[in-house]
Amino acid sequence: MAGTGRVTGFLLRNALANAGGVIAFLPFLSLLLPIKVEAIAGEDRISVLTAAVIAGALAASGSNILFGWLSDIAVARGSGRRSVMMLGLGFLVLAYLGVALAASPLEIVLAVAFFEFAVNALLAPMFAIMADEIPDSHKRTAGGLLAVGYSLAATLSTLLIVYPLLEGTRLTIIVLGVALCVGPLLASRARPAPEAPAPAPPQVLRHDLVVAWSARLLVQIAGAIMAVYLLYYFESVSPETPTNAMAGMVAPVLLLANLLPLVVAVPLGRWSDRIGRGKPVLLAAAGVAALGLVGMALAQDWTQGAVAFAIHSTGWSVFLALHAGFAMQLLPDPRRRGRDLGLLNLTNTLPKLLGPALTWWLATPQNFDAALLTAAAFTGLGGLTILAVRGRR
Repeated sequence: MAGTGRVTGFLLRNALANAGGVIAFLPFLSLLLPIKVEAIAGEDRISVLTAAVIAGALAASGSNILFGWLSDIAVARGSGRRSVMMLGLGFLVLAYLGVALAASPLEIVLAVAFFEFAVNALLAPMFAIMADEIPDSHKRTAGGLLAVGYSLAATLSTLLIVYPLLEGTRLTIIVLGVALCVGPLLASRARPAPEAPAPAPPQVLRHDLVVAWSARLLVQIAGAIMAVYLLYYFESVSPETPTNAMAGMVAPVLLLANLLPLVVAVPLGRWSDRIGRGKPVLLAAAGVAALGLVGMALAQDWTQGAVAFAIHSTGWSVFLALHAGFAMQLLPDPRRRGRDLGLLNLTNTLPKLLGPALTWWLATPQNFDAALLTAAAFTGLGGLTILAVRGRR
């Protein structure tokens, strides 16, 4: 019973810490950054926002691998991954200060690049801790609990937009929210879970990790578009609504769209752990996400777009949450988890290059249909790709 209680306690601390990680980036990237960019760049907002996101993706890619590797070294030297997390938290405070001071297109691009560097310095060791300390028998449940992070972050996003706060106040609230959420994990002691026998040879696991990497990459392209251009999408289906008013309308939709996956992901994660099968659930989730994107492309007004986005967000969030636990069971070398998860994290950062590039090429401020339909095709293909995993069901 004590062992079960310890695992449950860590699952909850891990879910709360992940919520802090999501709070670090979701309110800013989804709503506050597009608002700031539109104020700075006006009609050139898609180009400036795309440049900022691409610069951020490049910084994030290197940062996650770097700090994952540094956390591996920290474990080998006895200081642990939590010390690297604390460094990332310090960087995050400086990053938000840079965002607040940015006042030109170049400054906001540079600020976003450092922001992504800082966020990934926090997230890389956090996910390695999850891989280290959660038993394999609970990893998919832990993945389902990751949906809590998006729900809490979306709630905070709504509150930040609904209340007329100054930019500096909003950013300070975000930083405090992050610190409160990651604090319990930072204060806890490292307790690595016993190593489970490998279900497949290392070469099979490496193959499967590449397959899982590819599937997540394809699904995340749509996520990169939604994370940055959602406000502009809703402006395209309801062009008569002013930007600030539209942000107030989008915030509760974002909240609802991130609460729905919580209701679905946690029970599905537990059920997947019990039956030992993850691929069918991942395929179904990707199919739902693709269907929602098609609905967004076909939407004729704000209401239709909001419903379709909620459908997409539910499938997308469930796929990513359960994929996290699924992929952690495929890591071939316990000594290199931080580095390997950093490489896996490229499926989060590379789409930030591909999604904005796709949007810049196919979308205009008045029409996102072609970009959404293309993203739907990638999402469906990602769901099918996961079926090629051989070492896990």
